[in-house]
Amino acid sequence: MTTTQSAREAREIPGIAAAYIERDGGTLESLALTRGPWDAGHQHAGPPSAAVARAIEAVATAHGLDHLARLTVNLLRPVPISELEIRVREDYVGRSAGHFSAQLLAGGRECARVTALALRSLDVPVPAGTAGHPLPGPPKLPDGCPISHMPFFGEEIGYDDLVEIRVAEGRLFHGPTCAWFRLRYPLIDGETTSPYQRVAVAADSGNGISAVLDFDRYIFVNSDLTINLLRRPVGEWICLDARTSFGDTGSGLAESTLYDAQGQIGRATQSLVLRLRDG
Repeated sequence: MTTTQSAREAREIPGIAAAYIERDGGTLESLALTRGPWDAGHQHAGPPSAAVARAIEAVATAHGLDHLARLTVNLLRPVPISELEIRVREDYVGRSAGHFSAQLLAGGRECARVTALALRSLDVPVPAGTAGHPLPGPPKLPDGCPISHMPFFGEEIGYDDLVEIRVAEGRLFHGPTCAWFRLRYPLIDGETTSPYQRVAVAADSGNGISAVLDFDRYIFVNSDLTINLLRRPVGEWICLDARTSFGDTGSGLAESTLYDAQGQIGRATQSLVLRLRDG
């Protein structure tokens, strides 16, 4: 571990206790922990995706729909580190399932459009002998996996401070990689972060941890994120077993199998825009 990594691991950030502070009226003040790798003024897409998931969870839970089975985030433009407004709409709410949509706005401009499917949890055990069951467990548990960091943040406060990353297999930013994520800080100041919000914070990192191209030469930003979950996650750790693939037309796909400590919980995909950096 380098000196920079050791300092980052131990440091405290005065005046910052969460990714967001909720203000009167429900708007969210974005703090430095949300900063992403592409631009110092823009957020990593994980925290705002989780913030929208939180808003949708609240509306769905009021109908008894307690399992967020799918979250699709269409990233229309970069999300600035600024005050955010989230608007949720009930598209259809039935007895067992509900469809919801949401808008994420900053300064009155729509930055993301989100759809979600929420289900009512029921006790329906899978019969013994069912093909593919029991589901596979993670390659390794986080205990004993080495701590790693995103090198492009340096000493700047950002997403690498918000999360702790432990690599189970592979090497960050060098092809297929399996890594555990947990939050060092809550998503919202004064709140306990839900399991679904934890997944959303982590899942947007699939294209980063499994990067196959030189970060200094290429931009490979995702324009969307879709998370499918087959059950409610448990525990503070979320694992991404991620890989990135590219075509020859400036587009690609990052795919992550998602785990908690008990086993597989779902999958996440990201559509990638590939460009050479200027200069």
